[in-house]
Parts: sequence; C-alpha cells; structure tokens
Amino acid sequence: MARPPQCNYMLFTLFLVLFKSCDSFSLGKMQMRLENDNTGMVGTKRSFLAKTAATVVVGSAASFCVLGGGKEAMAATLPSTGTKAPMFELENSKGTGKTSLEGLVRSGKWTVLYFYPGAFTSGCTLEARGFQKDIEMYRKLNAQIVGVSVDPVEKNSQFCSAEGLDFYMLSDVGGQVSRLYGTALSIPGFGTFSNRQTYIIDPEGMLRHVFLDVESHVARHSSEVLEKLGELEQAA
Repeated sequence: MARPPQCNYMLFTLFLVLFKSCDSFSLGKMQMRLENDNTGMVGTKRSFLAKTAATVVVGSAASFCVLGGGKEAMAATLPSTGTKAPMFELENSKGTGKTSLEGLVRSGKWTVLYFYPGAFTSGCTLEARGFQKDIEMYRKLNAQIVGVSVDPVEKNSQFCSAEGLDFYMLSDVGGQVSRLYGTALSIPGFGTFSNRQTYIIDPEGMLRHVFLDVESHVARHSSEVLEKLGELEQAA
C-alpha cells in the first residue's frame, strides 16, 4: 500500500526529534533534499522548526506512518514478550568478527540489547555513558549490555574507544535486525535508522521486557533498566 505523501513529512520530523542536539545533523542539507523532491511539505527553515515543536502530535502521526497503522500495527511489528527473541548475527565493535544472539545466550547471562540512532550524537552518548556508569551493577545482576545501530563497525569501534565503554556495539548496516525487533525507522531518501528502544532478554533467549519510550528520558534510562532487570530476575 502506498504511503500518503504527508507521511514523508511526518517521518522526517520524527527523524529530527530523534537526532535533536546532534552536531552532525544538517537541517539545511536535508531540507534542500526534500524541497528538490517536490514534496511541497517544507517551507523555510524557521517555519519547519516551528512545526517540530509539536513533537507529541507529530511523533504519534510519524509512528503511524512508519508502522503502517496505529497501535495495532505497532503490536504486529514488535516481537512479543514471553517469546523467543529474534535471532541475529552482526559484526561487533571489538574487532573479533560477528556476535550472535545464540552466543550471547550461551554465556548464561541476561542481555540488555539496546538500539540507538547514531554513535557520537549527544543523546546516544548520554545513553551509553549511563550504561557505563552502572556497568558494575549490571555485572552483579549477571547481565551484559550490547548496543545496536546502523553505524558501520569502524564508527562504533571509535565510539566505544572514545567513551571508554566496557561493552560493545553491533553494526546493523541496512537495518535488517532493527526491522526484526520493530525499531527500524525508514526515512524516504535517507535510509533506515534504529529507533531508541531497549530489550531485556533472559538467559534462555526469551524476550522479557521492551522499553519503547526511551527518547524522553535518556538520562535515567539505565536506572530504569536496572530496576526492571532486578524485578525480572526475582520473578524468574
């Protein structure tokens, strides 16, 4: 089914929300690309920025377009908790080749699998630092942290090194795994990116919890994950 033309505008707005405060984001370049695409949806930079202020309304509409529907589409796209987490195998930032979910499960640990839009952006840096700050608490809970983005291996490796991270990232170039986990955002003309979502997977490979609304409280996200992880382990 063809996507209504207004959805392209909504998708782009959501993309801006996800990458707000990102120094590498070029609004002028992307605006020009959209204008050249004859969408007629973007006026001046000032008017466009004014429209992004209504993030709640536009974000909801953008999710509708990305997923092809409302809440029903989201439920159909996201993997269900209490079921086996989607299998994957991706290149890791450690330089040791590929990491698979099967290998993570074999470790006998809980896995915090978090998807993020892009290395070195302010929000993603803040999120990674939060996990790093609490790394010893995750270890006490027998948990491992693994990040996923569409960034290439080299960029993820540089990011981990620059931030001194004791965990690693996986490169989902093309967004195939992000699609499996219902976190892919496909922006017409700009490719696919990973939305900021986190998944807790138990030592049996079962998906136990999904954090969807991470973007609005990145700074405290690690604390929320630790709290939920503790609850799940006590109930197991």
